[in-house]
Amino acid sequence: MTHEASISSIDSHFKSDEAWEVLLDNEAFVKTFLSDVLEDYIIKQRWYGGKSSQIKYIELAEYFRIQQHGEVYFGLILEVNFVESFYQHYFLPIAFVTDENFAQKDRILPISIQNQKGHIIDAVNLEAFRKLVFERIITAEPKDTTKVQYHKSHLFNNVSYESSRFMGLEQSNTSLVYNDKYVLKFFRRIFGDKNPDYEMSRFLSEKKEFKNTPAYLGSINLVDSENTNITIGLMQEMIPNEGDAWDYMLKELHRVFSNLEYKKIVINNLPNTELYQRLTIQDIPPQIIDWAGLNLFNQVQTLAKRTAEMHIALGSEFEETAFTPAHYNGDYEVWLKNKMLYQFQNRLNIIENNQGKLEGLAVSLAQEFLDKKNSIRKRFVNFDWTKLKGERIRVHGDYHLGQVLVKDNDYYILDFEGEPESTIRDRKVKQPPLKDVAGLFRSFHYALYATVFNNSETHYKESQEALFNASEILYRYITGLFLGTYVTETQNANLNLGYNKERIFILKYCLLEKAVYELGYELNSRPQWAVIPLKGISNIINH
Repeated sequence: MTHEASISSIDSHFKSDEAWEVLLDNEAFVKTFLSDVLEDYIIKQRWYGGKSSQIKYIELAEYFRIQQHGEVYFGLILEVNFVESFYQHYFLPIAFVTDENFAQKDRILPISIQNQKGHIIDAVNLEAFRKLVFERIITAEPKDTTKVQYHKSHLFNNVSYESSRFMGLEQSNTSLVYNDKYVLKFFRRIFGDKNPDYEMSRFLSEKKEFKNTPAYLGSINLVDSENTNITIGLMQEMIPNEGDAWDYMLKELHRVFSNLEYKKIVINNLPNTELYQRLTIQDIPPQIIDWAGLNLFNQVQTLAKRTAEMHIALGSEFEETAFTPAHYNGDYEVWLKNKMLYQFQNRLNIIENNQGKLEGLAVSLAQEFLDKKNSIRKRFVNFDWTKLKGERIRVHGDYHLGQVLVKDNDYYILDFEGEPESTIRDRKVKQPPLKDVAGLFRSFHYALYATVFNNSETHYKESQEALFNASEILYRYITGLFLGTYVTETQNANLNLGYNKERIFILKYCLLEKAVYELGYELNSRPQWAVIPLKGISNIINH
């Protein structure tokens, strides 16, 4: 059945005599709506994460009213079942509009309700809906026991609605900007539990008053038919900013690489240092400072301090069990090894099937990876919790330069949802804080190589190989300075990262985990970049 035919049959079929408010009680409507209409609509949405799988059918898992003063919208929780026998849940708020000029791009279905012709649309397109949601949050009672629970922070006072707009193109969620000061993020892919972004944001902001993350202002949670608390929306302050740290770092590094020619620097004469050495700015040789500039290192130091402060806040809780630090134990070891071996096998299969797409340095690095697969697997299995004395805490979980905003030479950390491939339960497992540090180190490594990839043919005189060598030298100083600053800060605050040998073991373990994770992504989406995680893996297994 074609898309047009299905809609016209519904159009003729669904001239509902009942009011909009009871439309979803009509089983025949719901059945046709789910099977003929939503499937076509949902696969075109940016926030839809099941594009690589085939839909078997869509069920309406739950629906609820989002309403105020007789104005009614519906929130739908859609269960998308796939042929590959798994499912995902999505949140879709809907509205009925009669204005022909409205929301032409985001119409879901033409329909006639009580002789009024109109369309069902995604409600976020409607200013009246955006305003209603904002007002429900700012007028929320301290204790809300209804099915749809609105919550407001003590920081969110004396506010009234002025304006709202879309934030921009996001992949997995939809963010609305209110009054140019606040951001409400609607989670589209949802889980039967509180979203980690909501939990972490509220904890850091309300309980720990951590200043380098957007303040938590409110939320919308749904209590479903199984009494599970599901996060649908998160309201935070909007941080005016100069962009994210990824873009900032690319600009800085382009300047650094341009200096090679400008300052007539011979790469082979640059002093090198050991990987994972803890450095201070005083330890960085004058030739390196002259090449890269002091500003880059000052920025790295600030980011290291903010990262340490985030972990100190997350590791200083003794009441709320979701956030109290934990020691390593046998359960964690089993969980970690199972997860790592499954992921490693998956990446091995991908690289074996995609070797033909590789070129240059990536070919020999991929061969090294395959030749040493048993020793890499052994490294993942070689995790003995009884030797580890440090603590595990709730961590960011998907920490990279793109999750950090830059403002006035300072950094603000966002998006605590966790690793997209992980289950919601896995995202809440307490991890070594160095897992986040490893995520950032991989991001620095990426930024260096991305700068070479994006500019080498047009801007730099040196060969790509020479630029990669310069990248590796700079990477050691950046990460060494970060580590030196971070460890000093956390030790001063008594956050227990374990002894020095343990810290390096965990850092390398997490770096290897992250690089193996990245390898799958690059081979599937842009094989010419696979050299970056492959080089990261090579650094670790040969160090």
